[in-house]
Amino acid sequence: MNKNRMALGLVAIAALMLSLSFAAVPFYNWFCRVTGFAGTTSVAEQAPDLILDRKIIIRFDASLEAGMPWEFKPEVTQMELRIGETGLAFFDAYNPTNRVVAGTASYNVTPDQAGGYFTKIQCFCFTEQILKPGEHVQMPVTFYVDPEIVNDKEATKINEITLSYTFHETPLTPEQQADLATEPVKTLN
Repeated sequence: MNKNRMALGLVAIAALMLSLSFAAVPFYNWFCRVTGFAGTTSVAEQAPDLILDRKIIIRFDASLEAGMPWEFKPEVTQMELRIGETGLAFFDAYNPTNRVVAGTASYNVTPDQAGGYFTKIQCFCFTEQILKPGEHVQMPVTFYVDPEIVNDKEATKINEITLSYTFHETPLTPEQQADLATEPVKTLN
């Protein structure tokens, strides 16, 4: 009887651990979004009304996951803004291949302490991007640095923030492929 009880207890512990492992990823993502942990940015619908006189440099970085065939780069590598001021930056993407390629951007901010204060209003990284063969696009990101950064004893000394994106290729569904076959190609002039 004791062996059965112990076996049942071990099965229960294993089931609990398995269920917690599935909850860990959404919980970690939520935690990072709320706290800015690991350079995770915040999201807002509009910029704050308060704009400080203090300026901060925002740097932009772009990379591609191994095997992602696009060309991807920021239009400018840095800009200077006042804290609370809305910034608008563009990233250029080009699909030099002869096939449709979809991609999703992952992003982070360094230093990590700035993550919770770097706030995006609109970003190409919120949705999957699909480029036809030879297609060039400019992808915007609208953002600001929350004025609350000056009240954080660790983050207040930050004078530069780097926003980094990495594009990862994502598979197209058959429906997406069919829809794209009928659309004209957009290119930059």
